[in-house]
Amino acid sequence: MNQTRARRPDFFIVGAPKAGTTSLHDYLRQHPQIFMPALKELNYFGSDRTLRNTPRLSEAEYLRMFARAPAGVRIGEASVSYLRSELAAREIAAFSPGAQAIVMLRNPVEMMHAMHSELVFLGAEDLVDFADAVAAEADRREGRRIPSAVNNSRAVLYRDAATFSSQVERYFAALGRDQVHVIVFDDFKADTHAQVRNTFRFLDVDESFSPRLEVINPAKVPRLRLVQRLLQSPPGWLRGAARRALPRTTRKRIYRGVQRLNARRQARSAMDPELRAQLTAEFAPEVERLERLLERDLSAWKAS
Repeated sequence: MNQTRARRPDFFIVGAPKAGTTSLHDYLRQHPQIFMPALKELNYFGSDRTLRNTPRLSEAEYLRMFARAPAGVRIGEASVSYLRSELAAREIAAFSPGAQAIVMLRNPVEMMHAMHSELVFLGAEDLVDFADAVAAEADRREGRRIPSAVNNSRAVLYRDAATFSSQVERYFAALGRDQVHVIVFDDFKADTHAQVRNTFRFLDVDESFSPRLEVINPAKVPRLRLVQRLLQSPPGWLRGAARRALPRTTRKRIYRGVQRLNARRQARSAMDPELRAQLTAEFAPEVERLERLLERDLSAWKAS
């Protein structure tokens, strides 16, 4: 591949976790004027993100993801790790000048609870009680009590993932405020059609197109926990054999396919009211900073 001529993504869904990014990725992929790889979470940017088990894509591997994009369409990708990274915004700006970013935000307390549930489902979090996981953050920040199966040790620092104001500021600074489209999960859930149309308008594609709107990544539990543990942390010999025999994209497709088959939709357990009140009070100053930054009322996020 001639990398100097290879087409590069010009927009990025950058997060936050559990804020509708998987659904939006699916809706945008349906648009005839947009190309996005079927695989989400390419995680190419964010060189400050340390991975235990997964080697980072090379530039050639990354660009190959977009090689089939037709001429004249918008090209994008979606990786929620980009929002939390302190370096990804600047790296994206350098790699793809003029790029646009889509940021999806959710009540930080609800986001942390949902993120914990997802990591438990994946087998990456070994503290199945949310209160225990939040209480363990001080130890985990010092490198203690990190789950053996988690790929990125920072993934279990839930509070860090929820400090949205500094994360959004980085994208405003790196790309320009007009190049960043912020979607609040409450709005996305209340009127998905309107939010998708607004996103089409932001990307300057035909906003009259109507994609199929389905919830793509709902709350779920594994049918068989053993299968999920093997997916998250396979034996070394199996991981090595798979890497030698199969391209990364094929491995990811197999992983995602087995994961879907092993998932059973189930409502998330309710958060303890006392813990919710504690976290809501803790994050109230952060929400107020975000209100000023976005110039919008988020008072519902400050009510427990």
